[in-house]
Amino acid sequence: MKRSKLALSYVLLILIGCAALYPALWTLLSSFRVGNSLFSDTFIPRHWTLDHYRDLFRDRADRSIPYATWYWNTLKVATISMVLGTLIQLLTAYAFSRFRFKGRKTMLTVVLILGMFPGFLAITALFVIFNMLNLLDTQWALIIVYSAGAALGMFVAKGFFDTIPRSLEEAAVIDGASHMKIFTSIILPLSRPIVTYISLTTFAGAWVDFIFARMILRTPEKWTLAVGLWNIIDAYNSTEFTLFAAGCVLVAIPITILFMYTQRFLVDGLTAGASKG
Repeated sequence: MKRSKLALSYVLLILIGCAALYPALWTLLSSFRVGNSLFSDTFIPRHWTLDHYRDLFRDRADRSIPYATWYWNTLKVATISMVLGTLIQLLTAYAFSRFRFKGRKTMLTVVLILGMFPGFLAITALFVIFNMLNLLDTQWALIIVYSAGAALGMFVAKGFFDTIPRSLEEAAVIDGASHMKIFTSIILPLSRPIVTYISLTTFAGAWVDFIFARMILRTPEKWTLAVGLWNIIDAYNSTEFTLFAAGCVLVAIPITILFMYTQRFLVDGLTAGASKG
């Protein structure tokens, strides 16, 4: 019976792995396929080419694709959002973890309930607010949304901070350290896993987002990669599917490298932060 359950588990994991890897592998191989169609009678291309990658970075007579500009816009928005969002979530989590004030539990409950709803439910309200503030078609509007929109990371960070002994902070207070000094000199050095987790999830969310970027950005020179790649195949007569696949492969490279490099810290931060809340 145990062997049967183990074999069934392995079969299930293999099926899940194939379902996850097959679309990514198909997109990768399609980016090297000659022609414009994603359909092919063979899984591995008969003829290989790098023209689709070259077309992303060079002007053509029929169409100009500012892919490098979109890449820089996405990198800029994601990086700034990661820094601001991580700082906001860590400071908020530290306040909820270490201080006791009136309305603390109510605020935690409200944030938790709001975090249960998908962010795009607020898309109409955000559009009206940004329109009133003249922030439409600006990348700062995206940065505000991405920096302030992550609630799950705050709860995971709070759970992690709850596991840090208070005796360390009490000793620092006796030595005359302020709360900010304690946070920067004691809490943050001990919280590398959770900082890595929050930073990576915030960066990845801003890097691949399409809904808010599509709503806010209107000028092609300000688009992010998600909006730009969607625009490549949006036209009814567009057949640039292999070009789209090449662009998607280049989008996945930074996220893949970050996940591979920070995998250990990512797992440690997620499990440690989830153990207490």
